[in-house]
Formats: sequence, C-alpha cells, structure tokens
Amino acid sequence: MGLLTIGAFARASRLSPKALRLYDELGLLPPAHVDPATGYRFYDPAQLERARLVAWLRRIGMPLARIREVCGLEAAAAADEVRAYWAEVEADTAARRDLATFLIDHLTWKDAAEMPHSTPRTAPPLAIRYATLSDPGRVRETNQDAAYAGTRLLAVADGYGRRGAPASTAAIEALKALETEALPAGELLNVLQDAVRRAGQAVQDLDTAADSGTTLTAMLWTGSQLALVHIGDSRAYLLRDGELFQITHDHTLVQSMVDQGRLTPDEATSHPQRSLLLRALTSEAADASPPEPDLRLHDARPGDRYLLCSDGLSTVVPADDLLRVLSTTPDREQAVRDLVTLANQVGGPDNVTCVVADVVEPGL
Repeated sequence: MGLLTIGAFARASRLSPKALRLYDELGLLPPAHVDPATGYRFYDPAQLERARLVAWLRRIGMPLARIREVCGLEAAAAADEVRAYWAEVEADTAARRDLATFLIDHLTWKDAAEMPHSTPRTAPPLAIRYATLSDPGRVRETNQDAAYAGTRLLAVADGYGRRGAPASTAAIEALKALETEALPAGELLNVLQDAVRRAGQAVQDLDTAADSGTTLTAMLWTGSQLALVHIGDSRAYLLRDGELFQITHDHTLVQSMVDQGRLTPDEATSHPQRSLLLRALTSEAADASPPEPDLRLHDARPGDRYLLCSDGLSTVVPADDLLRVLSTTPDREQAVRDLVTLANQVGGPDNVTCVVADVVEPGL
C-alpha cells in the first residue's frame, strides 16, 4: 500500500487534519513525506497504530507532552504509564467530587437562607471528644512525632531527618491558631489550605538541615463537618457502622507503585523503600515549588470515630487490629494506650503517635 494523503489518513486514524498538522508541529506524529513544492503531507499506513494510540490517549484527557512520552515506550512500559496517569485522574476526581458536594450543599443552604419567609437549614449540633498519645517506640532514642487535639483541631505530624522533631512541632504550632480563628461559611477548605501554607513556611523558617521535614495530617471541626488536610504518609481513618475506612492516601513512592499496578499491597509492606516520601513539608528553599496537600470534606455523624496516626502505628499494626481496638474500646484514653501498646508489642521500630476522636451529641 502506498502513502496516504492527510485526508485519507485522518479518516483512517479518526484524527482531524487540523490535529494531524498540530501533532506534526509538536513532533508527535510527523508525516512520512512532505511534498517540497506544495507542502502537502503524506502518511505511511504503518503510522496508523501510533495515530490511533494518540487519539485514544487524547480521549482520556492525557496532555500532549505526556502522550509523547508514552508513544516512545515499549508496550508494557506504556501500559504502566497509562495506568499511572489514570490513577492520578481518579484521585483528582475524588477530591473534586468532595469539593463539588460541599459547594452544592453550601449554595443550597445559602439559597434557602435568602428566600423570603424561609427557614434556612441548619446542621445538627455535634461535638467531638478526643484523646492523644505519643511514644518514642522501642528502637528510636528520640521522638520526632508531634500531635495536637482540641475542640476544633486534630493533628498528627511525623518529622524526619536530622531536625525532624523541630519540623513536626513547628507544623503543629502553625495550625493551632485555627482553634480561635473565625471560620467563614464556605471558606473552610481555604482556611485550612492557608494554615498549611503557614505550616510549610514555619518548617522552612527553622533553617533545618536539607534532609529534614515532616508529614502532616489534620482535621478541622465545624460542628457538622470535618475538613481534612493531608501530606505525607501519616494517616486518617474513619470507623463508621462497624467498618474502618482509610480516608487518606499515602504520598510515598511505594504507594504510587501500587497505584500503577507495579506492586501488590502485600509486596508494598516489605518493600525496602516503603518510607520514601513523594510529598511532605520540607526545609527546602522558599523558592522551590511547595507540594500540594490533599484537601477533603467529611460530613460527620454521631457515633463516628476518627483515628489520626503516624506511620509508626499504621505500618506495623494490621488494619484488623486497628478495627478491633477502635470498635471495642469506648474509652478514648484507653484506646490510644492500647494502640501504642500494639505497635510496641511488635517491636516498636518507629515513633508512634495517635489521636482518637469521637463525634457525639452535645453534652455527652
């Protein structure tokens, strides 16, 4: 078969001539031959497979720069890259879905409040009761974890590097202002995001060693909702109706490999790089691009129980044991003691810190 005109190739590949000209300019899909007199483009039928791949990748929304990378890979590696891209899309979609739900609810309330002779909806008044405990574990000489639990704020930070302890403490201290700051309606996530930026700046201002930093997982309470901010591999869990849900996603190299299908969850637990962070609050120069935290909103229900913990607990204590303690130990102080004990009973290889918080009716 001879060369195809750009029109014939466009019909066969399901790409428009305009798109083909663009992909030629970008070096993504150059024609096999260009007529030197007319500038008319001709394509080899063997290029159809690549063209169709480009068309499919565009349909799932992949950026052109990334498509160029995928097209340069062998089939197996290209499949891994597509899998990784789609995992990122799904994570972003989940975060956007939570934000959209919040905005719909907020605008519905606002609309009801502004209607004449209407009674605006109000969230049922709820409260949280909490306990926290931090322990150096059985191996580490110092404790680089930090935690806080108050009437509005729950937070756990896990420092690392030579100055990890000051870093985790600085991050927590920067968030404590949220206990007394005004929380404008509809601005909860913005308020929390601004607070995390202050926490990141506080870590930078320490002038710590270049290899130092901290994770941060925190929840801000409004009386009916909890805004969650998360960066790193500390975790937040929700116990609801007898089931335990992990509501944060680890920002680690190993977790990214699990997301991409390169590792199974079982393989990840023993991987030598399982603690290598992809995102954290670091002591890097202020002109470096700060990593973006995950931000989400959770509607609270009476009876909900939240656990925030450093990886000194989550990496050594199975989820079934976490569920057992959280579901059978109503006393919060006892629950945090039991969780720390579980980590230490299996060697306590790291600092272990946890916050347990219950959503209750006021007065309970």
